[in-house]
Amino acid sequence: MADENKINIDKEKCKGCMLCIGVCPMKILKASGKVNSRGLEYVEVENPEKCTGCGMCVMVCPDCAIVIKR
Repeated sequence: MADENKINIDKEKCKGCMLCIGVCPMKILKASGKVNSRGLEYVEVENPEKCTGCGMCVMVCPDCAIVIKR
C-alpha cells in the first residue's frame, strides 16, 4: 500500500487570499464559506485523498497556513 499525503490547512492562519485554490492541479481546495476567529473566510480541503503532495499550495501560501505530511 502506497503512503498517502495528508494536507492540513490551519484555518486560523488562513486569511482567505485563495491563491492556493488557483495553483492546485487536483482542484481539491475550495473557499469554505465560513469564517475564522479573525472574521476571514478560509480555504478547506475537499477530497483530501486526491492530494498528490506536489506542494504548490504550500509554496504559494503567504501565511504558511498549509502543511503536507508525507
